[in-house]
Amino acid sequence: MPLLERTRAAAHAGDSEVADFYAEVIAGLTMPVKTLPCKYFYDERGSQLFDEICELDEYYPTRTEAAIMERCAAEMAALLGPDCRLVEYGSGSSTKTRILLDSAPHLAAYVPVDISRVHLQKTAEGLRRRYPRLEILPVCADYTASFTLPEPSGPVSRTVAYFPGSTIGNFHPRQAQFFLTQIAQLCGEGGGLLIGVDLKKDPAVLHAAYNDAKGVTAAFNLNVLDRINQELRGAFVLDDFAHHAFYNEELGRIEMHLVSQKDQTVAICESAVTFAAGETIHTECSYKYSREEFAELARSAGFEIQNFWTDPNELFSVQYLTVAR
Repeated sequence: MPLLERTRAAAHAGDSEVADFYAEVIAGLTMPVKTLPCKYFYDERGSQLFDEICELDEYYPTRTEAAIMERCAAEMAALLGPDCRLVEYGSGSSTKTRILLDSAPHLAAYVPVDISRVHLQKTAEGLRRRYPRLEILPVCADYTASFTLPEPSGPVSRTVAYFPGSTIGNFHPRQAQFFLTQIAQLCGEGGGLLIGVDLKKDPAVLHAAYNDAKGVTAAFNLNVLDRINQELRGAFVLDDFAHHAFYNEELGRIEMHLVSQKDQTVAICESAVTFAAGETIHTECSYKYSREEFAELARSAGFEIQNFWTDPNELFSVQYLTVAR
C-alpha cells in the first residue's frame, strides 16, 4: 500500500496527529540510516521518565541550570527591563520560568508557547493564580514553525524569547541557525533571547549523564517503541532492542540509538520494517558547544552575545543574546 494510503488508513478516525506520527515513523524507519524524531519521546510515560532523568545524580543539566537561574535571575530580569513581552518556547510546566518571573514584576506579558494544548492551559491557569498581576497569553503552536504573537493589553517596550534547557542542542547546526534566525525575526529590533546552552566537557561526564546506572535513560529511549506499539499498532518487542548512547567527539554531540539485537521484521500498522542484527535507530542528538562555537552560531543567526552565566565547573551556561542592529 502506498505511504499516503497507509497514512490515511491510520487516520481513518480523523486523527491528524496519529497520521503525522505514522507518516514520520515510516519515513524515518525506511531511510538508509533509520531514525525516529525525538519529539515522539514525550507521551505521558515518556514525560514521566524524563522528569525522573532530571532528578538523577548523573544528569547535571537540569539542576545546574536551575542553580544558575537562582543565582543570577535578578540580573537577567534587569536586562529584560520594564514592559517586556517574554515569550517562552516549549514552555512545558514553566518550572524554571517561575524563578525568572519572581524577579521580573514589571513584565508587559508572559507568552508560553507549547504544542500540548491541555498541558499549556493547565500551566497557564496555575501561573495566573501565582502571578495575578501578570498578563499571561498562552499560544498553542509548534514553536519550530511560524506563529503569531498575541498583543498584551498594555504597552510593550520590547520582546525577549526564553528557551531554557539544552533543547537547542537537539537541532543539527544548520537547523539551529535557521531556528535562531526565526527567533531574531520574531523578536525584532531591540529584542533578545535568553537561552540555555550545554557546554563541551569531559566525555566521561557526558557518558554517565546519558547512560545512568538505574537505566532510566534506557527506558526513556525504548519508550518510543512502546508508544509506536500503543498508538500505531506496532509489534516491537522491547527486549529485542538495546539503548546505546555515546559522545561523538568529531561532531561534538551525544548520539542516542536503539540497537537491534537480531535480524527481525517488525509490523507497524499495515507496514513492515526489517532490521539486521546490530542495525540502529538514531533517536536523538544533543550537541554541546564551546563558548566560541555558540557565539559564532548566534552571530550567523543575527544575534550578539551580551551576557554569559555559567556554574563553577563550567558544565552549563545561560546566555543573553540581543538582535544585532
